[in-house]
Amino acid sequence: MQDNNTVVPRQVIRAEAETVTQPRSVEQIIAGQATSDGDGVKLTRVLTQPLQYRLDPFLMLDAFGADDPQDYIGGFPDHPHRGFETITYMLTGRMRHHDSAGNSGLLQNGGVQWMTAGRGVIHSELPEQEQGRMEGFQLWLNLAAKDKMSAPWYRDIQSEAIPEFTTPQGAKVRVIAGASHGVSGAMQRDVTAPLYLDLHLADGAEFSQAMAASMNAFVYVYRGELQIGEKAVPQQRMAILRNEPDSDGVTLRANGASRALLIAGQPLHEPIVQYGPFVMNTQAEIFQAINDYRAGKLAG
Repeated sequence: MQDNNTVVPRQVIRAEAETVTQPRSVEQIIAGQATSDGDGVKLTRVLTQPLQYRLDPFLMLDAFGADDPQDYIGGFPDHPHRGFETITYMLTGRMRHHDSAGNSGLLQNGGVQWMTAGRGVIHSELPEQEQGRMEGFQLWLNLAAKDKMSAPWYRDIQSEAIPEFTTPQGAKVRVIAGASHGVSGAMQRDVTAPLYLDLHLADGAEFSQAMAASMNAFVYVYRGELQIGEKAVPQQRMAILRNEPDSDGVTLRANGASRALLIAGQPLHEPIVQYGPFVMNTQAEIFQAINDYRAGKLAG
């Protein structure tokens, strides 16, 4: 079992200027669906199953945020996964991770847990608090067919290990994955090349992010309001960015102090077959995942 609790002192990071000349526009604004998961945890499902091909390689985005412990105290008891990666980003709160590969970690304010389910893992995510606010996000990132049966993997990333920089225009950027303005994020992935930024923008601040035209991308506003081109994107809304062949990035402007996630990735262009916590490429592979789970083959 790896040591997932090492605290890395934050370094002062000098960012490079990034220019976007053909920014993407907004294709669609999405309101998430209120639901619950695990043992009754209330959440909003922002990226739903019908959007999986449109936002390939991303499969799901859940936003959770509650002050009432009854809305989160049950957490997510033991459950299986196969075929993708889970990325949990905690804004506020404490949640303990255990899994059948022997990993354990404490997710807390500003931290990230990145888990590759691969060929299969059973894990739990349970609150280590009985009062106060719990708020954050869970993103599901698909694996390429060639990697779906890889060995499970886990990394606990404390807040201090997530690179941050501030632009002269008044944007603070946390680089969870990928790279922004010459700053490499805490995580890198070769095939899907995910970009995952948490943006904190002062009123009127602009932020431009370069990205390849081949990427699928979206923005989720969780505080305030953003202006993207001609479209205002209000709080608790996801803006799907249009795929434009000549685009070289996106430019955002804050209408009041705002916070948002900017997420992008290279699509896999492969079949997506999902049955609950299993995401594979064919129905036969899903049946095999169910049988393997019932036979206890995902437990170790």
